[in-house]
Amino acid sequence: MSRRRIGFWYRLAAVIAKPPLVILFKRDWRGMEHIPADGGFITAVNHNSYLDPLSYGHFQYNTGRVPRLLAKAGLFKTPFVGMMLRGTGQIPVYRETTNALDAFRAAVDAIERGECVAFYPEGTLTRDPDMWPMAGKTGAARVALMTRAPVIPVAQWGANLAVPPYATEDKFRLFPRKTLQVQAGPPVDLSRFYDREPTPDVLREATEVIMLAVTAQLEEVRGEKAPAEPYDHRKARAQQRRKAEGEGPK
Repeated sequence: MSRRRIGFWYRLAAVIAKPPLVILFKRDWRGMEHIPADGGFITAVNHNSYLDPLSYGHFQYNTGRVPRLLAKAGLFKTPFVGMMLRGTGQIPVYRETTNALDAFRAAVDAIERGECVAFYPEGTLTRDPDMWPMAGKTGAARVALMTRAPVIPVAQWGANLAVPPYATEDKFRLFPRKTLQVQAGPPVDLSRFYDREPTPDVLREATEVIMLAVTAQLEEVRGEKAPAEPYDHRKARAQQRRKAEGEGPK
């Protein structure tokens, strides 16, 4: 999708969102050359702040290839936000309902139309104590193996310093002025999975490859090494539950 086909609603969203982003934040964008000039593709993006969809969206908009993000269905019920989400063609995700597969089908259709579909494979804001990407869910891998579309890993940092996730106090830390860093990397090589049946094991393995690529980009951005084992929220909760049961009354 070229810039001339971005459309009214996305241009309106840019008119509303870009001025405060430009005024309040500095930008450090890298890797735009890895964003395909044409054809459908997937971006896999880490998620560490409620602000980072705007940070990533600003970066992606300026490449001329606007993204179709998968967003929680509840957001579409909010009057103004829902209108903008629908107008810009974002994809609602209905979790644990009979409509849960609609987002999957919509993502495949969008890619086949030559659009960019953005996935947050973690499924929610990271709960890793040091803000590294968590273990991913398999939706992006499933769509990638079905469409064989390029998967571009994207890492971002800085939005979390301005709007920390899960903060109960001091929710906004705009000053001193933060730098929103976004970096895209080369396509993830998933070719070894293409001729294999998409079993749960294969999808998990492909997801791990995608998340490793996203994490590698974030390591470059942060100049640090990520933990060898990604944080798994389900395992952490299970461990906490076992610990609590073990420490409870006998």
